[in-house]
Amino acid sequence: IGDLAGYAAATLLRGLPLVHLPTSLIAQVDSSIGGKTGINHSMGKNLIGAFYQPKLVCTDLDALQSLPELEWTSGLAEVVKHGLIADADFAHELSANWHRILRRDQDIVRRMVIQAAAIKAEIVSEDERESSLRAILNFGHTFGHAIERIAGYGKFTHGEAVAVGMRAALKVSVLLNPDLPYTTIDSLLKRLPVRNSIKDLDPNTLTQTMYFDKKVQAGRLRLVLLRRIGSAYVTDKVTEEQISAGWDCARNA
Repeated sequence: IGDLAGYAAATLLRGLPLVHLPTSLIAQVDSSIGGKTGINHSMGKNLIGAFYQPKLVCTDLDALQSLPELEWTSGLAEVVKHGLIADADFAHELSANWHRILRRDQDIVRRMVIQAAAIKAEIVSEDERESSLRAILNFGHTFGHAIERIAGYGKFTHGEAVAVGMRAALKVSVLLNPDLPYTTIDSLLKRLPVRNSIKDLDPNTLTQTMYFDKKVQAGRLRLVLLRRIGSAYVTDKVTEEQISAGWDCARNA
């Protein structure tokens, strides 16, 4: 809803004032912050959209208590992602308090949402149009968007697809950096519930779909990978074999 409203506001009369009132976890910590709007197309995820900043984002944490379980756990994928790419202490805090998070303990939820939103806001304030730093917010998304596209929009929530995509991206990350604490990170990612398997999705088709990603430059696929917990980077120095290994890891998750 936020993406659609944002795109409409950016387009109608060449721009209308926009206020976001996010009620889902994924919107409160991610999609309502930063001005990026995107609409899915049959060719790929978020291929239609604009950058358009809201005048205000007003978040009511009480709304999170009424979310269906699937919406709650789906949003947690983006929260975990924020910790893994930008704040190691936050990632460790999430792991240590996971049972309280699943119970939606109000104190931990408040701290979690505030910190996750602050991470997103800090990154996009430094790079509004995704020319450099902001791209790290796409950790797991190049794989995840391919899953959503090939499985059919709706079979996986965005958060579920990103959760699987992060496990694939983690595998590629550790192939390039064997010193990465793979087990520690993977144990956190395994806590993110995913209803469906991608075993029925052809890995070659998934890989080809990744080339519709907006980060592709001069025909080269660019992936967001982890340097360490709390630090990510973008690289095009990834082989087809490494991408296949990532898909194999995700398929066997």
